[in-house]
Amino acid sequence: MHRRISFAAGVAALAVLAAGTSAAAVGESPHPKPLQRVEYFTEPGGHPHHATVPVSPTPVRPLRPSAKGDGDVTRIVENGPVGTKLDVVFVGDGYTASEQDAFHAAVRTKWERMSAVEPYASYRSLFNVWAVDAVSHDSGVSNDPAQGVVKDTALGSGFFCDGIERLLCVDTAKVESYATKAPAADLVVVLSHSTKYGGAGYNDVVSQAGYDGIATASSDNDRSDQILVHESGHSLGKLADEYQYDEYGTYTGPEPADANTSTLSADRMTAQRQKWYRWIGRTSPDGGAVGTYEGGGYYPKGLFRPTENSLMRSLGREFNLPGREAMIAGFYRHASVLTGTPGQGSVVSRGERVSARPGSATTEVRWYVDGREAVAARGRTTVVPRSLGVPADGRRHVLTAKGTDRTDAVRDPALAGRMTTTLAWRVG
Repeated sequence: MHRRISFAAGVAALAVLAAGTSAAAVGESPHPKPLQRVEYFTEPGGHPHHATVPVSPTPVRPLRPSAKGDGDVTRIVENGPVGTKLDVVFVGDGYTASEQDAFHAAVRTKWERMSAVEPYASYRSLFNVWAVDAVSHDSGVSNDPAQGVVKDTALGSGFFCDGIERLLCVDTAKVESYATKAPAADLVVVLSHSTKYGGAGYNDVVSQAGYDGIATASSDNDRSDQILVHESGHSLGKLADEYQYDEYGTYTGPEPADANTSTLSADRMTAQRQKWYRWIGRTSPDGGAVGTYEGGGYYPKGLFRPTENSLMRSLGREFNLPGREAMIAGFYRHASVLTGTPGQGSVVSRGERVSARPGSATTEVRWYVDGREAVAARGRTTVVPRSLGVPADGRRHVLTAKGTDRTDAVRDPALAGRMTTTLAWRVG
């Protein structure tokens, strides 16, 4: 579920929340928990659905460790310093103190599958991955394998949330407390210890730590990783859902802000040079040609999507071309095109090796000495200043690396213009 789909959908969601809050306000509790819509998936390859569930308020103080090892942070993938990479934080639930190695193994497996999906696959070097241990008293997840099973876990994971079997809910306040133990969090994933298919997307959670939403999935189901990729389409790509519900009828609102829904037909889109007009007619990795297919953003009429059936419509698919472009934009909101070693701004000697590591194979690296390009070094990721002609004259010189991602998966000139990073070192 995506909170930026449209004004009308936003009003509908607010009405649901207000109705739920009002009903709770006249109940037994004088301080009801706020409600939000979450997205869930009843079967692999099917269209998602929505439900309204309570969201726990974020505690003022982080939770104290409940057991030895609770809150420990493990670096799973390291590609560069925090701040230059997109940091993915996995938190486990339903793992006892003796099962944390199993949680780490599940993180590696899930990340391997997530990062095999494009455009993740082409940008693996942009990511750091962290695992935060949440030690549970019981092993497993509530309501698994059957409704009525109760497990005492660190994050309160449970199926049959809101009476829906596949909806896997968590205590979002506790998730926040554990996720913030990692050095940085741009994308947060909860792996609940289960083989049962299920998960959820909390895309309206506002994090004090700055990450955008929470995704949950069962740790040991070999198809639940698609849930995580879909949810990252909302949180990182800011993409709308491309499926519809008949009861929504016809959309009559303004042009949505999302990159993958529009009120414009292909001809009008092209004439007005709007949305995904640059991709129209191109063969998309999710099948067929990019065009305007009616039905999307939950509306069967009045809104168009770019392709017949992408990952934002059904699980088990690929991102379409406009979706891939939006995901790359999301990656670069958190990560830099280049990462330097030593860190930029450092003083290096003429004989010291200096590296500029690109985040993708489509990034071109150029080197400059005092503003003049060392053409012979173009494309190299490691250089020695002396070999580039930095003189031994006792003066301070500046070595610069400039990386530009020239991927053909991006056609928006404004985005392409932002896909450059410049690093500089002082040589002397």
